[in-house]
Amino acid sequence: MNYKLLPFLLLLLLTACGTDSGHFRIDGRFRHLNQGEFYVYSPDGIIEGFDTIKIQDGKFTYETSCPRKGTLVLLFPNFSEQPVFAEPGKTVKVKADASHLKELVAEGTKENKLMNGLREQMASASPPDIKKIAEQFVRDNPSSLASIYVTYRYFIQDANPDYRMASQLAALMNKEQEKTPFLAKITAAANAMKQTAGGGNLPTFKTKDINGNTVTSADFGKSTVGVITLWATWNEHSCTVNRNLIPLYKKANGKLKVVSVCVDAETANCRRYMERDSLKWPVVCDGQMFDSPLVRQLGLGNVPDNIVIHNGRVVSHGLSTPKLIEKVESLL
Repeated sequence: MNYKLLPFLLLLLLTACGTDSGHFRIDGRFRHLNQGEFYVYSPDGIIEGFDTIKIQDGKFTYETSCPRKGTLVLLFPNFSEQPVFAEPGKTVKVKADASHLKELVAEGTKENKLMNGLREQMASASPPDIKKIAEQFVRDNPSSLASIYVTYRYFIQDANPDYRMASQLAALMNKEQEKTPFLAKITAAANAMKQTAGGGNLPTFKTKDINGNTVTSADFGKSTVGVITLWATWNEHSCTVNRNLIPLYKKANGKLKVVSVCVDAETANCRRYMERDSLKWPVVCDGQMFDSPLVRQLGLGNVPDNIVIHNGRVVSHGLSTPKLIEKVESLL
């Protein structure tokens, strides 16, 4: 035997057996979707930014470097998302029906098996029961990566977030597992959300708006009423919130301070919508979407979302559009 060829043969053998130890791969198959594309991002830094995944003949393959266990999130054109949990050297097979993405199945690791079970439970549950199922899942699996995502999705990003429960579950997970970037992020967000739920001080921050001007938390102490909105160009409801604030902003004669935080990945899109809607107040858009440090500091978890400040203190968080306008009018 030619021993000089041994390393080469071993490499071929490892490649033939599957993904090498420094990478993670997803092999996917979609029913009812022959061609298309969607995105993948990582809330805990496995990949930077967004990658595009293309579907051809109903199939796709995605491979990335993977130095440690972590979470990848598949983001679909309808802005629904599903997590896939990555491990070095592993390949996960994803099966989904394009018309029922909530029933996606990911096979290949223990974490993904746990998440499949949770999806099955939630598929037949009524909306009021979904949070109960999510809470019990985290309490039953506090050492799981899946529990981090579940806490983020159902108690922070939800349309009706539960800040205190998110904080409780984060504390439980911090005791049971290594503190990953994603766990650190949701812990900070949960604590910030508790603070901005009403009656607390606005978290201290300093940032730049899209035009390079400095925006700080101290600015809100100079106005009687302040509003921070979270919006995106792809969410028309959030754009409507900003437009509804414009008449109040004009009539307030400086008594109303507004800052809007845009979670678009492209600042160019944000600028176009600012010009379209004639937004005259500061708009922050750093291209980091929900990973923006300001979004995390303020505990903003949804699009749309908002914080109302009166005389420097938070008086409400996450109001519906009519309630937001009513609240601002009453304070002015």
